[in-house]
Amino acid sequence: PVSVSLTDDSGFPWDETVQNKILGSFFWFHWVTQIPGGLLARRYGTKAIFGLSNFSCCILNLLIPTCAYAGYKVLVANRVLQGLIVGMAWPSMHHLTAQWIPPNERSKFVSAYLGSSVGVAITYPLCGMILNYLPWEAVFYVTGALGTLWFIVWWLLVYDSPSQHPRISEKELKYIQDSLGPALAKTKMPIPWKSIAVSLPVYMVIVAQWGGGWGLFTLMTQAPTYFSVILGWNIRMAGIWSGIPHLCRWLFALSFGIFADYLLRNKKLSRTNVRKLAVLFSNVLQGLLVIGLAYSGCNSTAAILFLVLGTGVHGAVTSGPLSNVVDISPNFASVLQGVVGLVTNTPGFVSAYLVGELTFENQTLERWKLVFLITSGMLIVSGLIYLLFADSELQPWNNGVVEGSREEHESLSTKREMISVVQTPSHTLNENGEGNRTKR
Repeated sequence: PVSVSLTDDSGFPWDETVQNKILGSFFWFHWVTQIPGGLLARRYGTKAIFGLSNFSCCILNLLIPTCAYAGYKVLVANRVLQGLIVGMAWPSMHHLTAQWIPPNERSKFVSAYLGSSVGVAITYPLCGMILNYLPWEAVFYVTGALGTLWFIVWWLLVYDSPSQHPRISEKELKYIQDSLGPALAKTKMPIPWKSIAVSLPVYMVIVAQWGGGWGLFTLMTQAPTYFSVILGWNIRMAGIWSGIPHLCRWLFALSFGIFADYLLRNKKLSRTNVRKLAVLFSNVLQGLLVIGLAYSGCNSTAAILFLVLGTGVHGAVTSGPLSNVVDISPNFASVLQGVVGLVTNTPGFVSAYLVGELTFENQTLERWKLVFLITSGMLIVSGLIYLLFADSELQPWNNGVVEGSREEHESLSTKREMISVVQTPSHTLNENGEGNRTKR
C-alpha cells in the first residue's frame, strides 16, 4: 500500500496525529488475518491467497482519493480494510517456500520476500515525480494499476508446488523432492496448536521479528516526514532518499542469503548459528546504526548514511527469523508465520501512534531523537534475546508428534502404518517387512 502525507498542499489540513492515525490504521487489524492466511494457504494454496489479497489491496488503493474527499474517517476505514485483507499474504508465502525450496537454499530464496522493499524503493521516488507534474490523486491511480498488472503476471506464472508446474524438468523435480525429504509430509496433518504454544523457538522468532518490525515500520513510514519536516527537503528529494534504503535492504538480503546458504552447504556453521548471525545484523547492528541516526542532527549527509545502512542491514532478516520459521516446521510454516505475524505486526500501529504523540505540534530534533532511541532499544534488546535462546532445528511436532501421552503417540503411529498398508494395494510385504511390487 502506498503512503503519502496528505497536508495543506492537497487540501487536507490534517495535523500530525491524524496523519499518523491514517498511516498506522493499516496495521490496526492487520494481525487478525495472519493465522487465517496461513490456514487458507494450506487449503487453497499460496497462488490464490497471496495473489488475491494483494489484488484486493490494489483495488482499494484506487479508491483512496475518493475516500479522502469523503473524510479522513472514511480513508482510515479503507486503510483498515487494506491491512485486514493483505494480512493473509505474508503467512501464505511460507507455505510456498516449504513446498518449493530445499533447506540449504532457503536463505537466498526468502530474500525474494523483500521484493516489497524494491517496490518501496521504486514507489517513493515515483510518487515524488508524479506529484511534480500531476495531481496527488494520480499517485494512487498509477500504483493501483501497476499492482493490477502484477497480479495478472503472478496468476499466469506461479504454481503452488513443483508437481503442479507444467514446465519443470524431471531432474529439477526429483532434486527438490529429494532435498525436502521426509520433513515435508505428503498429506495434511492436524495442527499441533499446543506444541506451538509452548515452543521456545517459536517465541524467539516472535521476539526477533517484533523488534525488527518496530525498526522497519518506524523507518519506512516516518522517513519521508523526517526528511521533509526536520531536514527541510522538498517532497521529490524526500521520496528519492526515502526509497534508496529499501533498495539497499533487498540487495543486502540477497547477498547475505547467498552467504548464509554457503555457510550451511559447506557446514561452516550450524543452522541455528547462521540464523543468529543474521539477527546480529538485522536487529543488533541496525539498532546501533539507528542510534547514529538519532544523533546526526541537522547533518543531512550523516542522516542519509545511517538511514541507508540501518535499513539495509535489516535485509538479513530473511536469513534469520523468516527462514527460521520454515526450518523448525516446514509442514506448518504458513500457520507458524500466521502465529508470529499475529504479534509482530502490532509495532506497525503502535510505533505510528507513538511517533504521533511524541511529535504532535513539536516537530523538533529532540523529539525525533527520542523516537529513534526508542526504536534502537527495541532492536538491540530483541536481537540479544534471540542470540541467547534461539533454535533452528526441526521440531519433533513437525512430523506429527501431537499432544498427549506416550500411549497415544504409539497408537497414532500404529494407525498411520495400517492406513499406509491399506492405501498401497500394489505392494505386498515379505517376511522381512520390505515392500515388493505385486506381479501383474
